[in-house]
Amino acid sequence: SVSTEEEVQQDENQRKVLQALRDWDLWGPLVVCLALSILLSIRSPTEQASGVFAAVFCSMWLGSAIVTVNAKLLGGTISLFQSVCVLGYSVFPFVISALLIAILSKSFLGHVWIDILWVMLGYIWSVRASTVFIGQYIKKERRFLAVMPVFFYYTLLGW
Repeated sequence: SVSTEEEVQQDENQRKVLQALRDWDLWGPLVVCLALSILLSIRSPTEQASGVFAAVFCSMWLGSAIVTVNAKLLGGTISLFQSVCVLGYSVFPFVISALLIAILSKSFLGHVWIDILWVMLGYIWSVRASTVFIGQYIKKERRFLAVMPVFFYYTLLGW
């Protein structure tokens, strides 16, 4: 049946993506972190720009470390660098949201309610992307406890 073949293809594609994510790097997450920090500091008042940059930059790396330590304490087999890599790349939807908000702020789409919509879309995309990966390293009965800090982590970044 066609739907069965499509499901098998989707499962195979997901396995390939998850396998590729096991080969971690830190350059991509650093670029994503810098992009988000710069975008948000540009949009902030001049006297607060450096504080905003530092807060976003530090919260990304510290939040990644906390999520990883939690996963390790719950018996997960994920490494610190894998987790930082996945969480860092998963912040990219927030970069897209911040860029769209910055571009659209000068148009009729620059209302706060539309900005909240962009941030919520970025939040959902980020959470979905990272919890699938992190959840595979945790036993099923502890998975909720392992991914709960991920929700808080992205809530902090989206706020």
